[in-house]
Amino acid sequence: MNTAIERIAIDPKICSGKPCIKGTRIPVHIILDLLAAGEDFDGIKKAYPNITDKDIRACLNYAAVLADEEAGVTA
Repeated sequence: MNTAIERIAIDPKICSGKPCIKGTRIPVHIILDLLAAGEDFDGIKKAYPNITDKDIRACLNYAAVLADEEAGVTA
């Protein structure tokens, strides 16, 4: 398994089971939304000081894996 994906947790008791950065209650989709809006890593870390560059990259990697799986289903 990709080590970046290991930084993402899915727990039905946390954030209604949405994928979050492990050890936080920060959903992956929040980080992706911020990146899509043009926020950079430093701005995200300023807003969420308990996450790292590796956590942000893990969110991107998680989205890439999901997109790849989705493409495999429709191809």
